[in-house]
Amino acid sequence: MFINGDKMSHYFENDKNLKSDLQVIKVSILNTDFTFSTDSGVFSKKGLDFGTRTLLESLSPLKGNILDLGCGYGPIGIILSKLNEIKVDMIDINERSVELAKRNADKNKVNVNIVSSDGFDNIKKEYDYIISNPPIRIGKEKMYQLLIDALKHLKKDGELWIVINKEQGAKSLINDFEVEYTVEVVNKNKGFYIIKLKNH
Repeated sequence: MFINGDKMSHYFENDKNLKSDLQVIKVSILNTDFTFSTDSGVFSKKGLDFGTRTLLESLSPLKGNILDLGCGYGPIGIILSKLNEIKVDMIDINERSVELAKRNADKNKVNVNIVSSDGFDNIKKEYDYIISNPPIRIGKEKMYQLLIDALKHLKKDGELWIVINKEQGAKSLINDFEVEYTVEVVNKNKGFYIIKLKNH
């Protein structure tokens, strides 16, 4: 999920030699304004990407607790925390992303729990919702394993919400996960599919 377009530095590479290019962006979504610090080596550093925006705008008001899986600089978890009275945990393997997410949580005055984690390694509890713009570039096999592993951290009837582009395998993913989950396409917008996978 975390791609630097110049060097193709992937989100799972903690490249300490990657030059910092700290920027501040403004995001307006669901009638609320946010400010985020972004940097090289994180996904969509120049602004909130269309897929993530579509995902956030497709969610009804939420109750319970949320895990933001692969949080990047933090837009999903921070925005949902601000707009819902809900407990939010946020994880990422990329150390720069984790530090940015912590900075952005303070900047936007939200109380969220942000930790470094390789997949679900540092997650010990279950959630009502796991929400993600998943890391397509790690490859289909690894990404599928991540989505299967999510089952162990969803409560009964808990929901995994993801966004994936039609060109990146949305239709095959829907078919491939119908055994593990109850699958529903909640929204489609300009090739982006918002998919809800419910634990049954």
